[in-house]
Amino acid sequence: MSAYTNEIQLLEAIRASRGASWDAISPEYAARMRTQNKFKTGLDIAKYTAAIMRTDMDRYDADPSQYTQSLGCWHGFIGQQKMISIKKHFNSTDRRYLYLSGWMVAALRSEFGPLPDQSMHEKTSVASLVEELYTFLRQADARELGGLFRQLDDAREAGDKATEKKVQSEIDNHQTHVVPIIADIDAGFGNAEATYLMAKQMIEAGACCIQIENQVSDEKQCGHQDGKVTVPHEDFLAKIRAVRYAFLELGIDDGVIVARTDSLGAGLTKQIAVTNEPGDLGDQYNSFLDCEEVAPGKLQNGDVILNRDGKLLRPKRLPSNLFQFRAGTGEDRCVLDCITSLQNGADLLWIETEKPHVGQIGGMVNRIREVVPNAKLVYNNSPSFNWTLSFRQQIFDLYAEAGKDVSNYNRADLMSVEYDATELAMEADEKIRTFQADSAREAGIFHHLITLPTYHTAALSTDNLAKEYFGDQGMLGYVKSVQREEIRQGIACVKHQNMAGSDMGDDHKEYFAGEAALKAGGKDNTMNQFG
Repeated sequence: MSAYTNEIQLLEAIRASRGASWDAISPEYAARMRTQNKFKTGLDIAKYTAAIMRTDMDRYDADPSQYTQSLGCWHGFIGQQKMISIKKHFNSTDRRYLYLSGWMVAALRSEFGPLPDQSMHEKTSVASLVEELYTFLRQADARELGGLFRQLDDAREAGDKATEKKVQSEIDNHQTHVVPIIADIDAGFGNAEATYLMAKQMIEAGACCIQIENQVSDEKQCGHQDGKVTVPHEDFLAKIRAVRYAFLELGIDDGVIVARTDSLGAGLTKQIAVTNEPGDLGDQYNSFLDCEEVAPGKLQNGDVILNRDGKLLRPKRLPSNLFQFRAGTGEDRCVLDCITSLQNGADLLWIETEKPHVGQIGGMVNRIREVVPNAKLVYNNSPSFNWTLSFRQQIFDLYAEAGKDVSNYNRADLMSVEYDATELAMEADEKIRTFQADSAREAGIFHHLITLPTYHTAALSTDNLAKEYFGDQGMLGYVKSVQREEIRQGIACVKHQNMAGSDMGDDHKEYFAGEAALKAGGKDNTMNQFG
């Protein structure tokens, strides 16, 4: 017996126990509403999706080809349409998540208007977007199931038992659009207590996975910009623990923490770490500082001095009052950041790099795995990289190292369209195509995401529509490029009234008012033109 049938029988028993006053209530209609609303709270979602991520992490450990992916979504509708498309094209949401980028929240969701990625947006806006995304995903479930219920009714009315059985099976085996969201908490928006409070709000909205970075909260920069300032390890580890306690307090024992290090591109620190003995974590952090040895008689007013191995060292302090690390220490600092994060409660790592290079990433992961064998990454396949130029230059360098003639190529100008049909360009494109599989296998990347893809697709599609519609194409600019393609590609959103919930509203009207219901989906609804 199916879960749906069980619900009907349970509700029939409840109705019978209530007497005549409940005679007008249909147990099947109520069962449908329950089935369409599988997740009652954000915590239900967080618990369900955390289990998915944990299972996927175990699968990846056993077989690196089983990596996971996501795209960044800045609106509930965008996330919903992504998951509808995934179900349509692949018949499964397996190993496919959503990503919530702090960059896109700052640029698109702040009440201040567009802001840079510097944690200036409202603290609550990330949690609000998590809730919005899941509202739209739950609505996608309800819409899809509503269509199946209507098909079930039509089959029953026609006496078509075969179709009835088929549709009933689809209802019983319905796969939800609700998937894990990796949510960006930036640097925690304050101290560890502020991080804990914000993490709780995000988890209550449905987030099963929280990504936090080791920058100074009030100096935070986008990982692909200059001027990044990191904090000593103990400060960062306190925030990791704060997120873990938030998960545990709310009963999400499987909650996932992604620890991001920006040390590869961050050459500055605001603090000198506390150290109690040589070689402790604070001492290791301070060992990367750019210092000069000074004699006691050469000390100047206001100098900050470190005592190491009997020597007095003066860290170089900038006019900004920040201290700088020695050049070339970024990779070592990244490795130490990652090891300590995993040893103190993080589950996954994020190393923000300046280019997508499997060898570079894999080299760091191999060093981390010498200490933590099952270390694995979430990796930003960032739109901040010029993927075309980077991979063409990588292939150029491989050609040159192998002694292959590269005289027909200008390395600095490889982005040029004149190279598009060349062997080098095609080989580079193939490397881009296989980058995720290659780096999952060779560089320990469990999850691949693109932070800002729908920001760019929205801009590109809007530019193309504006160019044609406001130009000489007029209405054909919309019809040919948008509506005609929606119809031919089976984009569900072509019936925008249905997508917005019109048919579900009709169902409810019928549940509540029976034949007296005034429904929107009658013969005069223009959406009927789309079949």
